[in-house]
Amino acid sequence: MTKRPLAAMLSCEGPSLTDKEKKIFSSCNPLGITLFGRNLKDKAQILKLTNEIKETIGRDDVLIAVDQEGGRVRRLKEPEFMSYASQYEIGSLPLDKAQKAASLHAELISRDLKESGINVNFAPVLDISYPQTTEALKSRCFSSSADTVANLGQTMLNSYIANGIIPCIKHMPGHGQAISDPHLDLPVVDISIKQLEREIYPFQQCAFSPLGMTAHILLPQIDKDNPATQSPKIIKGLIRRAIGFDGLLISDSIDMKALKGNTIDKALKSLEAGCDSICYCLGNIDELEALAQYCPQLSDEAMERLDKACKILHNNKPKDADDKTASAYTALMRNASYYEEHYDATEVLNNLKQRTR
Repeated sequence: MTKRPLAAMLSCEGPSLTDKEKKIFSSCNPLGITLFGRNLKDKAQILKLTNEIKETIGRDDVLIAVDQEGGRVRRLKEPEFMSYASQYEIGSLPLDKAQKAASLHAELISRDLKESGINVNFAPVLDISYPQTTEALKSRCFSSSADTVANLGQTMLNSYIANGIIPCIKHMPGHGQAISDPHLDLPVVDISIKQLEREIYPFQQCAFSPLGMTAHILLPQIDKDNPATQSPKIIKGLIRRAIGFDGLLISDSIDMKALKGNTIDKALKSLEAGCDSICYCLGNIDELEALAQYCPQLSDEAMERLDKACKILHNNKPKDADDKTASAYTALMRNASYYEEHYDATEVLNNLKQRTR
């Protein structure tokens, strides 16, 4: 009988796997690996790395993930990959144009990811933007309108799914009103249950997503002791019941300073609270060994959610990425500030021609 995956999205230190990493990954069979800028140099190297990961772990459904949102959060970068607008810039367009841009955005990113051997994108962000939203998040939000966030989130999810990439909605149950960065400390979002209804609305409308990610925030009106990632009240009562999310639930990175304790304590507390899997991003070999030893395997429910998510990998639109698709995206984004100032459509299209020949 095949060993169940470990309930962990792990990470690696550099652009290729070390012998120690190979030993750990092959023995513990992690749910997947998340890649970061330190792992990604050029297209040939990325594809070699993703093939190495799949061969080492030995599963067809091993999840290989990145954060390729667009704007300031994009791991695959120019000149070999297209430049993409932020979600904020997409959301700033009139709704009909924004919907088209969101769909093309996900389609083009899907093709970049597939060509690189990556099958999961930790996107879209469904947090609502507020005047006080931290700068670490603000440009990553579609809009200050909950309806617009929900609408464009649905559009982007459907496009990723149709193009054979597993998307992941984040950060449940809503991070927009936080005024501090969870990379640095634990944000406290002391809002009423009524106000919280607005935060969860986009997630409710996008609850069909196969993957979801928790927020490292404290909601004292629901649980004054535990951040959402480690709160059974929030995961079971708010994310699973009120939002209605039944996909695979992954913690945001447990190495953020918003969570207290050592890596194993943080992982186990997150899993015990109801996360299906943790996400560990630092690639430290000692912590990888500890997680491989102490993290449990996926539960029965998590295995069912994984199987459902992996069916998406068989989806594939018949046409390849082409100049027409990129041109349509470029034309829609021409009015967005980033593209007016920085986006050279001719250069991008020339790059695209080279890689689609």
